[in-house]
Amino acid sequence: MDTERQCAPEQPTESKPEGKARGADINYGIDDNPPWYLCIMMALQHYLTMIGAIVSIPFILTPALCMRDEDPARGTIISTMIFVTGLITYLQATWGCRLPLVQGGTISFLVPTLAILNLPQWKCPPDDAINAMTDTDRTELWQVRMRELSGAIAVAAVTQLVLGFSGLVGKLLRIITPLTIVPTVALVGITLFQHASETASKQWGIAVGTTAMLTLFSQVMGEVPFPGIAYRKGHGLRVVWFPLFKLFPVLLTIAIMWTVCGVLTATGVFPEGHPARTDVRLRVLQDAEWFRVPYPGQFGLPTVSLAGVLGMLAGVLACTVESISYYPTIAQMCAAPPPPLHAINRGIGIEGLGTMLAGLWGSGNGTNTFGENVGAIGVTKVGSRRVIQWAALIMVLQGVLNKFGAAFIMIPDPVVGGIFCVMFGMITAFGLAALQYVDLRSSRNLYILGVSFFFPLVLCLWLQEHPGAIQTGNQTVDSTLSVLLGMTILVGGVLGCVLDNLIPGTPEERGLVAWSKEMALETVQANDDLPAGGLAWEKSTFDFPYGVQLMRRWKWTRYVPFLPTYRMKL
Repeated sequence: MDTERQCAPEQPTESKPEGKARGADINYGIDDNPPWYLCIMMALQHYLTMIGAIVSIPFILTPALCMRDEDPARGTIISTMIFVTGLITYLQATWGCRLPLVQGGTISFLVPTLAILNLPQWKCPPDDAINAMTDTDRTELWQVRMRELSGAIAVAAVTQLVLGFSGLVGKLLRIITPLTIVPTVALVGITLFQHASETASKQWGIAVGTTAMLTLFSQVMGEVPFPGIAYRKGHGLRVVWFPLFKLFPVLLTIAIMWTVCGVLTATGVFPEGHPARTDVRLRVLQDAEWFRVPYPGQFGLPTVSLAGVLGMLAGVLACTVESISYYPTIAQMCAAPPPPLHAINRGIGIEGLGTMLAGLWGSGNGTNTFGENVGAIGVTKVGSRRVIQWAALIMVLQGVLNKFGAAFIMIPDPVVGGIFCVMFGMITAFGLAALQYVDLRSSRNLYILGVSFFFPLVLCLWLQEHPGAIQTGNQTVDSTLSVLLGMTILVGGVLGCVLDNLIPGTPEERGLVAWSKEMALETVQANDDLPAGGLAWEKSTFDFPYGVQLMRRWKWTRYVPFLPTYRMKL
């Protein structure tokens, strides 16, 4: 048996991507292909990071749909959301913007969803009336509401499709500046603190232990080598040393703290019904089907109403700005070049397609870039596209094998809350990182930053405490305004964008010069002498995996905004 010390897992023999030159401190860059067994482990880590957030959405959504707690359809909705998340994540990572991001359900759509279901015609009847219904009537009670949400989400997603594939999102990039990005992204993490608090407070000891262990593994023990056994043909078994704690801090933390909760459950430390018990969601596991393939229209033909579409449109617009904010951040984190315009256009278009499919499939939600997984990349420093593709495969399989997903749903809430404390904090920090481009000595920039942060928190909190405050005489308008003005990320992003573009300031002061380099919005002459494939690094990172050589033969593809051969005219 050979003994070999290696501080990082074996790297493939292929050349490293040019993005490595950006100097990002990562273990695997966007174009790196880790060994398959490491891919599966790291993909599972992304799945576990995502599952806590995506599962929380149906648990908030189903009561508003008038669905009883013991209804096995709750598991069907959860599996549908994860199944669609896997499909769209694969499309996005492979054919969309090609960044290693996860596309899944989002709280941004939950806000307009609850506003729609709060309309008089969709309010739930009293519990006594529901209990007196037959099983068929109770099923129709929640399915008719799901059909309303499905139609609203699918139609509203057309806006995002048009923005992306038409290239109009490129026009938006001219006004989406760092002072727009900062409040939009940072307020995501700040707004989510309540969700982290609610889950962590169910058992603070477990939650704090989870946060402390994740910090220890990812920040303190990251360089500590761990022994493992590998086999190579011709060399036999050998001991290899690799950075276990740096590669799998989230997975290790969840496994250890889940085991701790299991021991405390078995010994009776946690009483029956305690949220930190590992058997608190055992009913979900028992009711879950072994095998079921979700399909479009599984709850009936979607219906469409103006109030529903306008409400969901707010969620679509907020998600568009949020995703645009994430793209350059993710690219930098995974040592990729700045995303070119065609990749951004394609990413928003694929996200719109994902939201439409999520609506038609009956998930009751749309899709958006998962901030939690953006945080996971920052913690693990693994930004490989191949890992995300494996994660998408796990999600699709879990969406079909319901028992598999139900097992992970049993992760105790305090463990998830401890993970959220780290992940949501990192999302906020990533948003604030865009301040590196602007001049913080400028009183102009400080004013915009302060107003765009503080005012949304004040306004949205007041609207939550006074839900009927907006009275225009038109219920549809009231509901739409309540949804729009109740979203901190939308209000903060719009405020930052408007103020930054209206208040005079130099390009250097506003950070536009440095930001333009990150967004890669260079304009080039589209003529016969210029190769249609783009810059050299762009070819290997953001091009389609197949067919680009054929596209270069057709000059008309240079004018299609979402193709890798797209060239902008001077």
